[in-house]
Amino acid sequence: MKCIVTGAAGFIGSHLTDKLLADGNEVIGIDNFLDYYPRRIKESNLDSAKQSKQFHFIEGNILDQDWNALFNGADVVYHLAAQAGVRASWGESFLIYTRNNIEATQLMLEAARQNKLGKFVYASTSSVYGDTEDIPMREESLVKPVSPYGVTKLAAENLCYLYWKSFGVPCVSLRYFTVYGPRQRPDMAFYKFFLAQIEGRPLTIFEDGNQTRDFTFVQDIVAGTMGAASNGHEGKTYNLGGGSRITVNDVLKMIGEITGKRVDVNYADKQKGDMRHTFASTENAQKDFGYSPKFSVKEGLTREFDWLKTLHSNGLAHRVN
Repeated sequence: MKCIVTGAAGFIGSHLTDKLLADGNEVIGIDNFLDYYPRRIKESNLDSAKQSKQFHFIEGNILDQDWNALFNGADVVYHLAAQAGVRASWGESFLIYTRNNIEATQLMLEAARQNKLGKFVYASTSSVYGDTEDIPMREESLVKPVSPYGVTKLAAENLCYLYWKSFGVPCVSLRYFTVYGPRQRPDMAFYKFFLAQIEGRPLTIFEDGNQTRDFTFVQDIVAGTMGAASNGHEGKTYNLGGGSRITVNDVLKMIGEITGKRVDVNYADKQKGDMRHTFASTENAQKDFGYSPKFSVKEGLTREFDWLKTLHSNGLAHRVN
């Protein structure tokens, strides 16, 4: 198949691209290397993909592409590109989020309705749930995002539904729950925790550490994303979680065991936009396309630590305060 992956040089997008290529697909990858973190990190994510003759890379902004030309003959579009980060989405930065998360998606959907695609898969986030009191979170739960980032991702979800309902664009939206693993962004928690351990620094936890998350290993996310492209129902939204709900303090214990070092923790006040608890109901994804996460949190954390140790020893790790 001919597949298009936006955000192909990113954390999840690069893993998805590698898997699609390994399965024999042609992949057109698009990324504009936003300066959210160093370009060299994202470029290294594509090292494997660039070895394949089936991979074609376009550097550029989604807003500047000729989508009608790109969609011609395409089978599946995986739209993962977005302006990421809950805490950075306030104030003047919000305009960046509306352009990259809402306007860019609408532009692609306009082109999609002019072309016959097999599936348009949109990567959303558990941040859309916000203050919902439903645990586990179900796709039918009331969504009340508590960050501007979550608002923009929900708006793009609604656009996908709108274009399916009105024009038959074969959209499927996926709500990812706290994805981690090798190639994770430097601003994300596990990356920062492990880097602090490697460098012998204390790490900072917001709130008391008793908040819970449904942590999902990146390879499980990739499997679920491809499953949704094959067998997800058009017009539907699916949760993709890791299958376990644990506290941040429990994660810190695992990190201490994995690194063989005592974890020195500083606790700080809650940040605006942070959710207290997340836990995904994945029954719909399991029923419709057999989604079943394979990786335990400890196994996934171990893999991320091994990757980051190598990155650090090669002088490529990036510290975010």
